[in-house]
Amino acid sequence: MGVYIRTQARPETPWESLNVLAAPTEGPAAFGGDLGPRSLLTAYRHGLYPFPAETAEHCIVNELTYEADVAAGRVKLIPGYDDPFSIAWCSPDPRPVILVQQARIQRSLRRQLRKETGWTTTADVCFERVARQCRAGRTERWLTDDLLRGLCLLHELGHAHSVEVWDGDELIGGVLGVRVGAVFSADSQFTLRSGAGKAAVADLTRRFAEAGGLAVDVQRDGDHVRLLGAQPMSRRQYFGLLSARDEGRPLATGRLPARRLAD
Repeated sequence: MGVYIRTQARPETPWESLNVLAAPTEGPAAFGGDLGPRSLLTAYRHGLYPFPAETAEHCIVNELTYEADVAAGRVKLIPGYDDPFSIAWCSPDPRPVILVQQARIQRSLRRQLRKETGWTTTADVCFERVARQCRAGRTERWLTDDLLRGLCLLHELGHAHSVEVWDGDELIGGVLGVRVGAVFSADSQFTLRSGAGKAAVADLTRRFAEAGGLAVDVQRDGDHVRLLGAQPMSRRQYFGLLSARDEGRPLATGRLPARRLAD
C-alpha cells in the first residue's frame, strides 16, 4: 500500500505576488521591503530598482503623494522597514535600454578617446569606491548608506559590478549596477573628467556583450544615454529579456586601453 505525503506549497513571497506588469507606468510600483542583498536581487529579477528616501521629509512626501494609489491597490506595500514609504521600487514603462549589439559611441567621444592615450578601463577593481563617488556631492542622495551597504554585499556575492575609467592611476569615471542573467541594470555613474562617465558605460556595454549579455538597462532616459544607443523598451519586452536567466560568462576585469572603444 502506497504512502501519500501531502506537501505544502511554498508560500508566495511579497515580491512574487506583486504584478509589476499591471503597475503604473510612471512613479513607484511598490513601497517598503528592505535593502538587504537578497531583497535587492529579488527585486531586480522582478524588473524593479530601488529609490530610497534619504530623509523623513522625503518619506512624508512619498506617503502624501501616493497614499491614494496604495489605498486603491495600484501601488503595493511590501513588508519591511517601520516606515514603508522609505523605499520606493520603480519599473518605468517604457524604460531606456541599450541592446549591446546596437550600442554606439558618438563621434565626439570617439575623437576624445583616440586622444586620451593614458586612459584605461577595468572592472570590479574598486566597487565601493565607485559607489561612493556616484553619490558624492549629490543633493538628492538616493544611494543611501543602507543601499550602499546592500549593493556592496551583492558585489561580494558576485551579482553587482563596477567599471572604472582611469587616467594613469587617477580614477576619473565609473559606473555600477546589478547583473540579472542577460540584463545589466546600470544604477549610477560618475565622471570627474569630461567624457569619462560615458566611456565607463560604453566599456561596460562592451564587456557585458563579450560575457554573453544582451542588454544594459540605464533606467533613466536622457540625451546622454540616447547617444550611447539607448532606446525605449516596453515593460513587457524588458521582462522577456529578464526571463533569459543564463548568466553567461563572468565579466572580464582586466585593464584595457579606453581608446579601443573608438574602433
